[in-house]
Amino acid sequence: PPDPMKIAVADRRYRVLCCRIVPVSGPTVRLTDYPRDLTMAGGQLYLSTSGYAFSGYAATDDFAPSAIDLEGIAGVAGISRAAVGSGVFDGARVYFFATDWTSPTEDEEPLTAGIFGAAQLLDERYKISGVSLIDVLGQTIGRAYGAQCDKTFGSQGFAGCKVALAPNTVTGTLTHVTSTRIFRDSARSEAADIFGAGTIAFTTGPNAGLKPQEIKSHAADGTIELHEGCYYLPTVGDAYTLIRGCRKRLVDCQNRWNGTATYNNVANFGGFPHVPTVTQYGQIGGQK
Repeated sequence: PPDPMKIAVADRRYRVLCCRIVPVSGPTVRLTDYPRDLTMAGGQLYLSTSGYAFSGYAATDDFAPSAIDLEGIAGVAGISRAAVGSGVFDGARVYFFATDWTSPTEDEEPLTAGIFGAAQLLDERYKISGVSLIDVLGQTIGRAYGAQCDKTFGSQGFAGCKVALAPNTVTGTLTHVTSTRIFRDSARSEAADIFGAGTIAFTTGPNAGLKPQEIKSHAADGTIELHEGCYYLPTVGDAYTLIRGCRKRLVDCQNRWNGTATYNNVANFGGFPHVPTVTQYGQIGGQK
């Protein structure tokens, strides 16, 4: 019988499963377990190959979070080895639904929505595991006091950082390459550490389209060092996009750059550098 909790239920005689993966950066990936590609009523194309499987979707009636596993062969259905290895699908949103293969409709019978964790590469295969969004209800939430700001740099929501990213974004091309972690653009003239804790994303070359990498340090001569190496070795002439970083310190908000000059952003600073530590306030009123 139809599920009374669902608005629509796919015809059980022609039922197929579909999956839509929305990475933090990069194009959406659409998959189906039907033997042939399916074009939805809205024109979206869901790819079918023998290179993947919905290996671990599980849901119960006790409101426990659903488990989501996706396994496959790297390089098919839009999931490349480079994308998996560089972390493009880490933290991606995933949506599972069922539909009728005779008249497929996207999200006809929603099954679950979730968030992927870290993807794993096993030789030429990959495995991505995640949990459903209902698992968020079981997480401990709340802010913790600390000297450093806990806001996401550039966030524009309520009580966000409010720093505009456009004036803090530059482009250029590499002139020297030392390794996958260290390279240089001699044309850069910014002061040292301007891009420290920022990100770099390549728009041309072997790493084009892969996720942005966090910058560990930036020197005045344009040398950039990453925390983790790029998936492929960059080459001289590769074009990139750089976004200035934030060390989460009070001084960073006092001297924030807007593209033409510095300004004071302390009103949006989320840290508490003057709150005494346990060792400090524990000394007051103590007994010997």
